[in-house]
Amino acid sequence: MFTGLVSDVGVLRKLRAGNDGREMTIETAYEPESIPLGASITHDGVCLTVTDKGHEAGRNWFKVFAALETLAVTNVGDWREGRRINLERSLKMGDELGGHVVQGHVDAVATLIAREATGDQLRLDFEAPAAAMRFVAKKGAVALNGTSLTVNEVAGNTFSVHLIPHTLKVTNWGDVKLGDKVNLEVDPLARYAARLIETLPDRDQRG
Repeated sequence: MFTGLVSDVGVLRKLRAGNDGREMTIETAYEPESIPLGASITHDGVCLTVTDKGHEAGRNWFKVFAALETLAVTNVGDWREGRRINLERSLKMGDELGGHVVQGHVDAVATLIAREATGDQLRLDFEAPAAAMRFVAKKGAVALNGTSLTVNEVAGNTFSVHLIPHTLKVTNWGDVKLGDKVNLEVDPLARYAARLIETLPDRDQRG
């Protein structure tokens, strides 16, 4: 479980692509001693399991593996060495829930279709598949590339968010360009609420 508050921006240092997926070595500010093997860390919103870790040439690193299913439903297949990645460690009991509940399970890939500076903030407009947009609501929460953000406007299959200077400073959002694909996870509470409504008996039948 995560909150969508990025705690480090890692760098993809090594990438090994195979028939079964991709092994990636991530440089990080996290101390290797603090990361248990098998730990869950979100990478641009994708929950991946730590398989190895270490310290070399003054750099901390860990390895993760993205399976074919992950590559099929996220933007991980587009990553290249040198990419900066939003990282978040999983919650511990008693941690502050500063963003919203994030699972690290990507629902869809959204496309950045507009980018506009508004004062010292940045407005971003995205287009997403209709299946995911049914859970996106004005003033609701979404996780984009692992960042908890508030939805400002919704129109058809598009929605917008605003990034404040602090968010731009501590994440990789300054690297994102028009046309880029980003990982979208809808608020799980919205998804469960919609599912509950779908399972309720028809009102006419309930009398």
